[in-house]
Amino acid sequence: MPVIMPIKDLRNTSEISDMAHKIQEPIFITKNGYSDLVVMSSELYDKLVRANGMDQAAVESDRREFGRMEE
Repeated sequence: MPVIMPIKDLRNTSEISDMAHKIQEPIFITKNGYSDLVVMSSELYDKLVRANGMDQAAVESDRREFGRMEE
């Protein structure tokens, strides 16, 4: 079952970090009742990247390009 938390709970960063490492699943963060963010451990992120055959350099390149598009 997915873990869903309101954005106000992000104040408890240590607790959320511990939970992300323990459950090894994404934690969905809502804002005003709508999906807003996804938080996960870096280990889970790396596992998902490898499982999807994504190269880390390509991911970083996409992030930089996306950042330019928002400016």
